[in-house]
Amino acid sequence: MPQKTFPFTIETVRSMEARTPTPFHVYDAAGILRRAKALDEAFSWSPGFRNYFAVKATPNPAILKLLGGAGSGADCSSLAELVLAERAGLRGERVMFTSNDTPAEEFVKAAEMGAILNLDDLTHVEFVHRTLGRLPELMCARLNPGRAKEGNAIIGKPEEAKYGFTPEQMFEGYHAMKELGVKRFGIHAMVASNERKPEYFAETARIVFTLLAQLSRTLGIEFEFVDLGGGIGIPYRPEEDEVDLAAVSAGVKREMENVLVKNGIKPPRLCMECGRAITGPCGWLLSRVLHVKDTYKKYAGLDACMANLMRPAMYGAYHHITVFGKENAPADEVYDVTGSLCENNDKFAIDRPLPRLAPGDLLAIHDTGAHGHAMGFNYNGKLRSAEWLVMPDGVPRLIRRAETLDDLFATLVPPVRTGTEETQ
Repeated sequence: MPQKTFPFTIETVRSMEARTPTPFHVYDAAGILRRAKALDEAFSWSPGFRNYFAVKATPNPAILKLLGGAGSGADCSSLAELVLAERAGLRGERVMFTSNDTPAEEFVKAAEMGAILNLDDLTHVEFVHRTLGRLPELMCARLNPGRAKEGNAIIGKPEEAKYGFTPEQMFEGYHAMKELGVKRFGIHAMVASNERKPEYFAETARIVFTLLAQLSRTLGIEFEFVDLGGGIGIPYRPEEDEVDLAAVSAGVKREMENVLVKNGIKPPRLCMECGRAITGPCGWLLSRVLHVKDTYKKYAGLDACMANLMRPAMYGAYHHITVFGKENAPADEVYDVTGSLCENNDKFAIDRPLPRLAPGDLLAIHDTGAHGHAMGFNYNGKLRSAEWLVMPDGVPRLIRRAETLDDLFATLVPPVRTGTEETQ
């Protein structure tokens, strides 16, 4: 059976664990940079191509600075994400603000930063104009193609999704933006998450390019960029292959030529908003076995729980597990790998064949570099874990300390002090 590998030595792990006991997340900076470069190279035929890294995937300024230094922008969807991007040195058109049900103060902050406003709803045109007293020179709108495009299991059917304008509303929205003084235009669509079929992205591109052509002719506007969103998946299972970025790129290029170039429409620059595809395979949750329980089933209880990694409980998602020191041992026991929350779905794996486990065994849960730590929470008072970034020179750098009880109780009025506050 194929296996996934962990890239760092046990000595590196022990050096991190000496400062921050398990559980904690660790990321591979060199791997992140390689994946960002591969996406850029796949679309090098499109002048000015940029990936706006989806901050929601791994919202840590150290990650944003790393990627920003390699030319990436930031895709933000909230006030906190805008502030993180700003603190990582990303402003102006290096930031794409794509949100929904958006409070006024978030549009204000995005405009102050000079970010590109990507509107989610027709009513937001007037809302932003009223909020800011104007519209920025450059604006974008998000297309929901409805039944013209199938969704996937994570985002669902487009016509049932809360995101975006209908195609008909796009004509009204861009006309209103033009009348209100917008001079530069972009168009956006994202209708899938963790999609691994290259043809899916070509189909989306064809829909967007076709609408762009119709908008250009009808309204007399030229589009500066097309944002095809993110959604490129990763191989969570060891037997799965990486998405063929060359095939994704070739399909998009083919549709651009067929729909736009052949009809005399100037090709816009392309951008994307990939997060998972950049950091997902470059992160691991490290955890130790606390207890092994044998009742109707065998359970391996960890010091981590779904507060550290929600995806298996929320989506039934598969995450591969490596047991340190037993990589070559036969997987001849079957376990539910669990956490300690008062929820029966607090499981990282169900009926998973693994080597025989014992208390103290160290596990690496793979592919947690996106939507892992980011989706953490504090149910049962569980504290969110530390994050480490192993730099390209192999030196681990602590980029987030673990929460303490004092952190957890700090927002209570009056605050409850536990006397346990520490600096890591």
